[in-house]
Amino acid sequence: FILVGLHHPPQLGTPLFLTFLVIYTLTISGNGLIILTVLVDTQLHRPMYWFLCHLSLLDMTISSAIVPKMLAGFLLDSRIISFGGCVIQLFSFHFLGCTECFLYTLMAYDRFLAICKPLHYATIMTRSVCNYLAIGTWLGGTLHSLFQTSFIFRLPFCGPNQVDYFFCDIPAMLRLACADTTINELITLVDIGFLALTCFVLILTSYGYIVAAILRIRSADGRRNAFATCAAHLTVVIVYYVPCTFIYLRPGSQEPLDGVVAVFYTAITPLLNPIIYTLRNKEMKAALRRL
Repeated sequence: FILVGLHHPPQLGTPLFLTFLVIYTLTISGNGLIILTVLVDTQLHRPMYWFLCHLSLLDMTISSAIVPKMLAGFLLDSRIISFGGCVIQLFSFHFLGCTECFLYTLMAYDRFLAICKPLHYATIMTRSVCNYLAIGTWLGGTLHSLFQTSFIFRLPFCGPNQVDYFFCDIPAMLRLACADTTINELITLVDIGFLALTCFVLILTSYGYIVAAILRIRSADGRRNAFATCAAHLTVVIVYYVPCTFIYLRPGSQEPLDGVVAVFYTAITPLLNPIIYTLRNKEMKAALRRL
């Protein structure tokens, strides 16, 4: 296949390459720093930060699955990707993206237990439970991606080979198939839409209970600290879900704006996560200063 990439004037190739190179470098270094800080600082060896490590690892890998090939397109005009490479890229993106979706839900549940059931938190969210839940998110992402990838690449691709996108993704690949893709579009809408909606409803439900619990806290400092922690998580969830909803609830769309939105959740969101979590979290900032 040939990845058409982002539409831009030729003279902007080098500036775009430098911009995304800086974004990618900051994404890897920022998320890597969070993982290092949590691993080194014993005060952060708690479920919330354990899940944050998983989120940082997902952000690093999801960015690495997409951005390097995009950089090669900007600088070297290297737009060719093999069939196998396209399969791997689509599988990796949906595996990591779905795992992240499950992880956000898990993090919301963790905050719900910590704020609404503080006396039971330590006995419910034990180390083994954390490990099982984290493994469950990765396993769920794997199964989801296997299903989506196998269903896409069972289609015949015998016509045009130009992917009008900057990476191999479901909507772009469906437009190249030499067969009726109505069933695939419906399955994409139902599968991804159901998963995203279910996770989002669970997150909102958790935060509904959390807000009610926070409002009952008598201490102003206690309310402020609880709101700060939850505001960071909610900000990240909104930044992640809105662009994904825009793309995958319209699998047959061919709007030019889709590429711009996709850049946001493949390159920008992984960069924002470490910034949001460190700037809104006093414990994380203190641990970074100690490191």
